[in-house]
Amino acid sequence: MDLDVAYQIALDYLYSFVDYSLTRNLRNLPEKFNLERMRALMQRMGNPQQDYPVIHVAGTKGKGSTAAMIAGGLQAAGYRVGFYTSPHLIDFSERIQVNRQPITKASLVEIVEELKPHIAEIPELTTFELTTAVGFVYFARQQVDIAVVEVGLGGRLDATNIVTPLVSVITSISYDHTAVLGKTLAAIAGEKGGIIKPGRPLVIAPQTEEARQVLFNLAIERNAPITQVGKDIIFSAGSHTLTGQSFAVAVNRKPGSRLDLTIPLLGQHQIENAATAYAALLAARKEGLNIPKEAIQQGFAAVEWKGRFEILQTDPPVILDSAHNQDSARRLVETLQTYFPGQRVVLVFGVSEDKDIEGMFAELLPITDLLIATQSIHPRALEAGKLVEMAQSYGKPAIAVVPLEEAIRYALEKAAPDGLILVTGSLFVVAAAKQTWELITKRNR
Repeated sequence: MDLDVAYQIALDYLYSFVDYSLTRNLRNLPEKFNLERMRALMQRMGNPQQDYPVIHVAGTKGKGSTAAMIAGGLQAAGYRVGFYTSPHLIDFSERIQVNRQPITKASLVEIVEELKPHIAEIPELTTFELTTAVGFVYFARQQVDIAVVEVGLGGRLDATNIVTPLVSVITSISYDHTAVLGKTLAAIAGEKGGIIKPGRPLVIAPQTEEARQVLFNLAIERNAPITQVGKDIIFSAGSHTLTGQSFAVAVNRKPGSRLDLTIPLLGQHQIENAATAYAALLAARKEGLNIPKEAIQQGFAAVEWKGRFEILQTDPPVILDSAHNQDSARRLVETLQTYFPGQRVVLVFGVSEDKDIEGMFAELLPITDLLIATQSIHPRALEAGKLVEMAQSYGKPAIAVVPLEEAIRYALEKAAPDGLILVTGSLFVVAAAKQTWELITKRNR
């Protein structure tokens, strides 16, 4: 059988199970989550997740960027690094990587075939559980030295939470998936804090006091040594351009510990994420890994994380950002005003219906000159026309344009000569916009 066909058949099989990321009604999901199915499946496969140490990363925002920087630092230090992330931007294989190379189609097909008889014996497995299983098996087969594993949703009952981590990391916590994780920051922090394991080091990014206190109490309860970024690890911004930014990190009250770093990721929040990744690498160093400061500098400088304030072109500027809640939108606006102060904004916006659209609009629409509402082909995508209705109270011009390719073409017309185009709302819209942009630029060559 042709490999591309076999790969698509394997993906179709994985997606034939329950995929909660595609579910419109999330209200009854908490009762569906438990770790027993995942433990049973991995036990049948010989518990491959125990064959290598894991740095486990949870959080609401920034966990992907943080995990990517941790993986970059480890790889630059000479380790063979597994990297598990979700969702993917363009292709499913991006979710499972070794030294930032996606899983091969042949390997995915092979592992899925091996899993099938075991899957048949375990009722109610989900797409995410199976994807996580493929990742754990692949990393063992590839003989990785260490894996950086990003949580999918929450933490406590996430399929990834069957690992005993070398280090646990929790990035910034804010409101998201409240139907599943809880309606207060304390409740959400309790779910994210489920990855804190007895005696295992914990690194937390700067948090609201409500979330920080929950994480701190869980760490004490579980005797987990805690490093707080912003308190134990301090950081300060340096210079920035459209291609990157510099900053310094240091261990608080430790003379001579300052380290100067650069990253190609833009925005103050990415400095916070990088400081959190740095703290995680220091914690891993204390656990016995050899991670020279030069490797951290090299790994951070080379990190790639698409779809996060990604500038596709500069004239007119076209920017993609996967902000997906109010706090992310606020940080996006801050970054936009830092790099493109006073510039007219044409907003191409599409979002899943379960997101805090009012909160995102409260941040984005005051700086917007024209809203072009659109939608991806994702099952949870909100109709573009409804977005226009929701935006009416802001008194800004708004129009629904579908499909996304037409929305971007329309935005290019309206941005000239002095505006910029911002595409945001969800990772699904950003992914579709990225593919659309590649098609547009290819045709125009």
